[in-house]
Amino acid sequence: MSKQKNRRFYPAQPPKQPAVSRTLIFCKPYKVLSSFTDLEGRSTVGDFVDVPDVYAAGRLDYDSEGLLLLTSDGKLAHRITHPRYKLPKVYLVQVERIPDEAALNQLRAGVLVQGQLTRSAQVERFESEPEVFPRSEPIRYRQQVPTDWLKIVIAEGRKRQVRRMTAAVDHPTLRLIRLAIGPIELGDLQPGQWRDLTKFELDKLQTHLKMTA
Repeated sequence: MSKQKNRRFYPAQPPKQPAVSRTLIFCKPYKVLSSFTDLEGRSTVGDFVDVPDVYAAGRLDYDSEGLLLLTSDGKLAHRITHPRYKLPKVYLVQVERIPDEAALNQLRAGVLVQGQLTRSAQVERFESEPEVFPRSEPIRYRQQVPTDWLKIVIAEGRKRQVRRMTAAVDHPTLRLIRLAIGPIELGDLQPGQWRDLTKFELDKLQTHLKMTA
């Protein structure tokens, strides 16, 4: 019998397909950590989102609420959080007392936070209280201390920046809800709800971040 007849032939193995990445939008509730685990037993994103291999792209403080992006795409996460790309972040902020125009102009121009001047910000007052979803723990009402609502847009992300900005002009933040990151908006998601970004949303985000789809 010839060697040719004894030779074994194996079918070609199909090339491995790259894993499909997922990017989610999550409405983080009050007093929930942006991570998936916590040694102290506090509530985390993992209590609401059961999707493997996604992680928060950036952070949202434990006592803040609203839009948090989660992704399994490392390159996308890097660009979302990198200051070079200056993704604007939109916040709805409830503060103590009614800020006058001087305080609003200070916030717009920049205030000292931990020895550094913040970049210019967009700041608007609401003429009436905006409609927002209820918080799990309501703001403590004090009859003698009025509150006001601001829309603040910043393009940097220092730790607890918005809270420190309003404190610097003597209007401490009582409630903070993130409404948008770049072109991605929270929309009508309620606390604890999440969904995948649509292809249209993901394309817009990648374009804003100068990424090829």
